[in-house]
Amino acid sequence: MVTARTWSEAWHDALYGDEGFFLRENPLAHFRTNVAVPLFATAVRRMAVRLDTALGFPDPFDVVDLGAGRGELLSALTDVPARWRLTGVDLATADVPYAWTSTVPEVHGLLLANEWLDAVPLDVVEDDRLVLVSPDGSESAGAPHASEWAARWWPEGRAEVGASRDLAWAAAVARVVRGAAVGVDYGHTTATRRPTLTGYRDGRQVRPVPDGTCDLTAHVALDACAAATGAQLLTQREALLSLGISAALPPHVDAATLERVSQARELLDPDGLGAFGWLVQSVGVDAGWMLVG
Repeated sequence: MVTARTWSEAWHDALYGDEGFFLRENPLAHFRTNVAVPLFATAVRRMAVRLDTALGFPDPFDVVDLGAGRGELLSALTDVPARWRLTGVDLATADVPYAWTSTVPEVHGLLLANEWLDAVPLDVVEDDRLVLVSPDGSESAGAPHASEWAARWWPEGRAEVGASRDLAWAAAVARVVRGAAVGVDYGHTTATRRPTLTGYRDGRQVRPVPDGTCDLTAHVALDACAAATGAQLLTQREALLSLGISAALPPHVDAATLERVSQARELLDPDGLGAFGWLVQSVGVDAGWMLVG
């Protein structure tokens, strides 16, 4: 008989256990993210070029995709310099023409984590007690739990305790020897904090049930993660505009331009993908590299 467990325990097994959701399923089949928009790869390439330049064109220059799904983003980075060493990191396997691993390597260059942190399991606390969850998604009150993280970062009410995300982000940053770690995710700050734990299946939002049948996700406390490493916190709009991604229509428009503008609008939409926040942690390079140009 399977008993109720903490959300972090049940969540981990549901997504990453032997029969976990992400080991069986392609994430893009269940939710839309930046990687589904081809123009995002253009922005990532521009960002990598900018960082490569700031680092003085090292050989090799790493571009590492953490939480790479099935390798869609790096596969879109074609005709890159021979010095660039592309690596996808995920627990699932993928048939790709570049390195693939389940652990984060040392990075001399760019480490990108797009919608990785929101899938890092966390605990839920309500009324100073851990919330337990059964395989069918029903909840019950667990042991008393006074969360120092929640006391600092979650003003009141039911708290999704993001300490595990802070640790995960700090561990990822620690793998960067010289360069930058960039985390891109749905998130909130103390001013907008609210419970967001939910599920996705086949492109639809569903009840979060930790039985391996759906993705489980919750918004990232981006301000807490930023404080954990001293990262810059940008909006997706700020980051992409700085990388030359614009939805403005030029005077003369052809079909290709219309498609590019349509993709830019999706990436910048404040009610959609544009609601992402960006964590930018520079290591051994001036922090201004990201917003140059």
